[in-house]
Amino acid sequence: MDLPPLAAVLGLVVGLILALTGAGGGILAVPLLVFGAGMSVAEAGPIGLLAVGMAAALGAMLGLRDGMVRYRAALLIAAAGMLLSPAGLWAARQADGRWLGVMFALTLLYVAFRTWRQAAGRRAARGMNKPVCVLGEDTGRFVWTRPCMHALGLAGALAGFLSGLLGVGGGFVMVPALQRYTDLTMKSAVATSLAVIAIISAAGVATSAAQGGVDWLTATPFAGGALAGMLGGRSLAARIAGPALQKAFAAVSAMVALGMVAKALLS
Repeated sequence: MDLPPLAAVLGLVVGLILALTGAGGGILAVPLLVFGAGMSVAEAGPIGLLAVGMAAALGAMLGLRDGMVRYRAALLIAAAGMLLSPAGLWAARQADGRWLGVMFALTLLYVAFRTWRQAAGRRAARGMNKPVCVLGEDTGRFVWTRPCMHALGLAGALAGFLSGLLGVGGGFVMVPALQRYTDLTMKSAVATSLAVIAIISAAGVATSAAQGGVDWLTATPFAGGALAGMLGGRSLAARIAGPALQKAFAAVSAMVALGMVAKALLS
């Protein structure tokens, strides 16, 4: 199969995974391109980031419609992420391809472990101290303090660096950070995280494109397939999504991660 049609099929698979498992499923975009299209992690990163960013943008728009996105917090976090995203892109070009693959695999293993724990109903307990970012009782908006801005800014910087380095959206960083440092509900934390991912991904793709690092002949059908798969899989997700599916995603992610380690070390 020629690469553009193959990219569209792989993108469709990513979209379905996104629809069934949530935004974290986008982390499989890069491994699919690595194993399915024979790309390196550095080549696949910007393409995966484009697909994840488009999916996140759609989710963020739905969250804004429902009033779940804390857009001021999202803009602050995204601004910090956009500052570090170019540094991640630069590091990805300088890094040895094998060790970059190992680093991605370790990140994927972390996502798999966290997804399995959530599906099993086990979550990390919050600290006994009050979160540094709290919503005002009268306004329903964050009461901005220096510790709050520092905590969210650092989380955004880490997510931005990883998005540039590995081509991931950073939701696996942002959602736990928002749960730890804020008193947002889970739905609001996810919606706000999607808004951050959409902005950081757009900045990362734009930077990579300006430097000639995006293969648009592959990226366009891949991103289009991902969006189509996500839209088409939403009704399916309502029927079959659940803990068992989350555990299956975690198991597949762990196997893919081990395969990436083997590929990196044996190549």
